Amino acid sequence: MSSPEAALLLLLDAADFAAQKHRQQRRKDPEGTPYINHPIGVARILSHEAGVTDVQVLQAALLHDTLEDTDTTAEELERRFGARVRLLVQEVTDDKELPKAERKRRQVEGAGRGSPGAKLLRLADKLHNLRDLRRCAPVGWSEQRVQEYFEWAAQVVRGLRGTNPQMEAALRQLFEER
Repeated sequence: MSSPEAALLLLLDAADFAAQKHRQQRRKDPEGTPYINHPIGVARILSHEAGVTDVQVLQAALLHDTLEDTDTTAEELERRFGARVRLLVQEVTDDKELPKAERKRRQVEGAGRGSPGAKLLRLADKLHNLRDLRRCAPVGWSEQRVQEYFEWAAQVVRGLRGTNPQMEAALRQLFEER
């Protein structure tokens, strides 16, 4: 099997795994978009806009919310996708046992300390979430809450400067339009 075929199979396996794990979840938008659209969108931003070709980073993009939002374990990720993918996903996973404010503070403070792959994931995740917020606010979110999310995301993105010019330019444009 050629390398592009092998890469495609690895990506499809990660997409299938994520789809199964997120199958009951919906985004918070008024349409209740299937949650899997988010990890696929993050992977698409990385591949199409940021030029990322590292299959393990793209797998981690598809899987980035499985530890945080599903019953997936780190051991399960490592068995199925390898240590590097597991580590990337763990790097971008918030500890849900902490209060939300503390999780947000940790993302701001830790943004610049992540591995190169984790920094790419964080940028693409923020870009996808902010584009969604610009399109429509989640159910129950006030304009002030949307604004606060944009301000927090800008703090995280500042810590990621120098990671990827294409995504940083797209994020800068979103912040300026706000």
